[in-house]
Amino acid sequence: MGALIYKDLGTLDYPVALSLQENLVDAKQRENFPDILLFVEHPHVITLGRGGDEANVVDPVEVAVIRSSRGGDVTYHGPGQLVVYPIIDLKSKLRKDVHRYLRYLEEAAIRTLDDFGIAAERRPPCTGIWIGNKKIAAIGVAVRRGVTYHGLALNVSTDLSYFRRIVPCGLAWSEVTSMEQELGKILPMEEVKKVFLRRFARRFGYAEVNECHEDIPTGSRSSLPAAPTTSGSSGF
Repeated sequence: MGALIYKDLGTLDYPVALSLQENLVDAKQRENFPDILLFVEHPHVITLGRGGDEANVVDPVEVAVIRSSRGGDVTYHGPGQLVVYPIIDLKSKLRKDVHRYLRYLEEAAIRTLDDFGIAAERRPPCTGIWIGNKKIAAIGVAVRRGVTYHGLALNVSTDLSYFRRIVPCGLAWSEVTSMEQELGKILPMEEVKKVFLRRFARRFGYAEVNECHEDIPTGSRSSLPAAPTTSGSSGF
């Protein structure tokens, strides 16, 4: 398969990251451009999916609550959580349907966790990645004219107390955990990103992975860089 471009956005407010994704989706629909993977951490925020029940926001206190265009119910984003936003063209012959895309995304997260010695799994019909009754990663996606946005949130060293302000994903019986809690030690976020990128690229079959060093424009109807400055990666 073709190339994947990835970009680490650092810490970015949720509405800004959503606007960026929407602009990238529009640009990708207009231009012939590689698939894109965005890494980001958000400041404290609670988000509700398109059909999310506001009753599942129990006590947000000072944390902003935002209605989002993704699927799923309610979740929390904050420091220490790796959020991954793939901007992928599902019209590719190897990834035509959304269900397969979701399975691949789940598998990339499961294999990433396994590389750190954490045994996790799917738990149908519930979404996300689980360790028993404890959710360690939430998934909520959207697709616009065949291009994906939104994605996956993996708890690395997240302050799990913030999840008490909501009913995570609308599941009153579930608990929430993190990689740090499961392993009993601190994990460098950069190492988790590196492993996830490798697992994502392998699962989706990219022949080449490049890092984008340019700023990605966030203005309305902005275009992707015509020739982004990248550094190549191999061995995926």
